[in-house]
Amino acid sequence: MLVREDGAVVDSDVYRARVLNRAKLEEGVVQVLRTVRHQHGALSLETIEPRAVFDGDMLADLRFEGKNRAKELIEDLMIAANGVTARFLEARGLPSLRRVLRSPERWERIVQLAADLNEMLPAAPDAAALDAFLSKRRRADSDTFLDLSLAVVKLMGRGEYEVELPGGTSPGHFGLAVHDYTHSTAPNRRFPDLVTQRLLKAALAGHPAPYGRDDLEELARHCTEQEDNANKVERQVRKSAAALLLESRIGERFESMVTGASEKGTWVRIFRPPVEGRVVDGFEGLDVGEKVTVELVATNVERGFIDFARRPRGDAFESSVRRT
Repeated sequence: MLVREDGAVVDSDVYRARVLNRAKLEEGVVQVLRTVRHQHGALSLETIEPRAVFDGDMLADLRFEGKNRAKELIEDLMIAANGVTARFLEARGLPSLRRVLRSPERWERIVQLAADLNEMLPAAPDAAALDAFLSKRRRADSDTFLDLSLAVVKLMGRGEYEVELPGGTSPGHFGLAVHDYTHSTAPNRRFPDLVTQRLLKAALAGHPAPYGRDDLEELARHCTEQEDNANKVERQVRKSAAALLLESRIGERFESMVTGASEKGTWVRIFRPPVEGRVVDGFEGLDVGEKVTVELVATNVERGFIDFARRPRGDAFESSVRRT
């Protein structure tokens, strides 16, 4: 990739090679790439999941692991490389398996969250405006930004895989503010990337695509479904760990934020420890992003169930600190 000083990728190519590191990459290249993405509306979100902390063989806590410069550097280069890959396949007349995130499903609720913080967002989905709002909130109140970020992520909906034929018009990725985006950089651990690598090798050899349109459509559906299944397993493991951590704290009250509200149920995340559970009593009228006091009423480690009941807001924070 040839990156201009203003962050624009003005030239790129894809070829087979063996890696030989001769020098450390200057972070300035990554910085300008990131700057350009955020100018186009890439969202400043924090979506860190809590990790289990053990004392010997005993689960002691759940804590967030923050980002660092190395992870951000890799992330920005991967995003740039995935864009180059998508455009390369398009230029060679081959289809691609795009990673897409459509405009937020519940934009009106995101607008309301901003209004509750005395900020205004446009009525129609606008990535640049949303990122400006998020960046401002991060600077104004970094302690609660993770909770706001989580609410926005929940309201945006999920990403999915979609087939892009040459000359097509992919919806792009709203969260990353990129139009041409595929998954290609991790073929050792993610099947869509392996599919993309096979398409790249066919393009480099001048061969037709190794998959027909129907095959790619089926793969796109399958990969989206399997990703959802994998996420469910990860959530189940985290829920069981959280239930184990909290099973001795039945009856304790916590401050929390609503992370999900639908016909299937209402969920909240308490702040300390960062654990999510279902509201089984008093959930009527709650919506994503609202702050609410809850009482822990039941846990089931095997099934990963954590049940809360809504309580009047009051001394929950002090109670939690005292018991902790």
